[in-house]
Amino acid sequence: MIARVIRSPLGWVLLLALAVRLISLGVYPLMDTTEARYGNMARLMVETGNWLTPQFDLGVPFWGKPPLHTWMSAGSAATLGMSEFALRLPHWLAGVAVLALMALFARRQGLSGLVCAMVLATCVIFAIAAGAVMTDIALTLGMTLAMVGFYLGWQGRYRAGYLGFVGLAVGLLAKGPLVIVLVGLAVVPFLIWQHRLSFLKVLWQRFPLVGGTAAMLVVAAPWYLAAEQATPGFLNYFLVGEHFLRFVESGWQGDLYGSAHDQPRGTIWVFWLMSALPWSLVLPGLWWCKGRRTLTPLQVFALCWMVSPMVLFTFAGNILPAYVLPGVPALALLVASMAEEKDQRWLSATGMVLPLLLTAATLVLHFKVGEERSDKALLAQAPGWNQPLYYLGKRTFSGQYYSGGRAELVADADELAFKSGDYFLVLPSGRNWRDLGLENRHCVQLASARKRSLLECRADVALD
Repeated sequence: MIARVIRSPLGWVLLLALAVRLISLGVYPLMDTTEARYGNMARLMVETGNWLTPQFDLGVPFWGKPPLHTWMSAGSAATLGMSEFALRLPHWLAGVAVLALMALFARRQGLSGLVCAMVLATCVIFAIAAGAVMTDIALTLGMTLAMVGFYLGWQGRYRAGYLGFVGLAVGLLAKGPLVIVLVGLAVVPFLIWQHRLSFLKVLWQRFPLVGGTAAMLVVAAPWYLAAEQATPGFLNYFLVGEHFLRFVESGWQGDLYGSAHDQPRGTIWVFWLMSALPWSLVLPGLWWCKGRRTLTPLQVFALCWMVSPMVLFTFAGNILPAYVLPGVPALALLVASMAEEKDQRWLSATGMVLPLLLTAATLVLHFKVGEERSDKALLAQAPGWNQPLYYLGKRTFSGQYYSGGRAELVADADELAFKSGDYFLVLPSGRNWRDLGLENRHCVQLASARKRSLLECRADVALD
């Protein structure tokens, strides 16, 4: 297997894409707002020893997502030490697991596992998420397990159906009941397409519905019950707010941890076109040239799987590009189902675009964008941490993470005036400390970024 990968141009592109992403994990800082937020939650989990409830801030429970992504990053950081590389590594490994699973599944279906894995690894959104401190790659792993287990069960491998329910359990711990909805939106249309009105009978005969559901609940339910007991109100907020109101109310105001995104309806399809590049453009061409024939059951299955996230979020305004990710493995499966051996050269050339772009993007993040979207470089200019650190007006997640939790928020200049002793102060760019009404205090600017400036303010130096 390894020898076959090394001998093939497809294999070299796959290995290069994985290697570039692995090397990039520690090269740039955690970005606001997503990565720094989840990275700081992992830091708090390690430091407090509270592995049950992720914390948005010290003592403030995070009800927005289940803890699997935090467990992944926190477990790695507890083992390897707190760093960007350690926090991102488990998500890269989860991406490798998805690639391996899809390659094995494609081979079992008589397709090229190497083509499937290469296409998936060189898809923009997959390459980004497989190594980012986010929830999405963990959800995608759960979705992939569920869909592979379902299809194998549909083919007559009854016990493989349990794999599907394990995938649902992973999804429940990664992002919640959303995974059940996504799998249902893919599975039910496929069964109706294949079996018409008898699809319920087929579902009952070929899948361990009772035993599988019990196994899923044994894995996932204990955390939900324990989380509600530890922080009452979690289930109502998470199940009703995050899984219903967030998507039906534009600019939902109930979000406890940020602001809702309000996109025009149908934007999820545009997100898919952009996020699944370059293969979102290749697939229609392949379909036109080689796929205009009766669809095989596997192609129908992959098509239903691929579009399920877009179907769910078509009428939702509060969406992000990463929401298309759970369906992207099916895109790779579709390409593999239509590609022929003679296509390997141009497939390899197309896939090679991603490692080149990823290398360039990593360099840009390291030398320029990282300083604009993270406070790591800004706070590195503070000479030691023997003084308090205050953020005026707004405290960033990267400020919390890179200060080790020392960053405190002060709402306005009046509150700041009551702070005694020497301290570091982070101001929004354009604000002058002399306009804050701070008497008998002198501040010196230590560093400046596009959005914020770092000052050291001393109380023992009178103003001239």
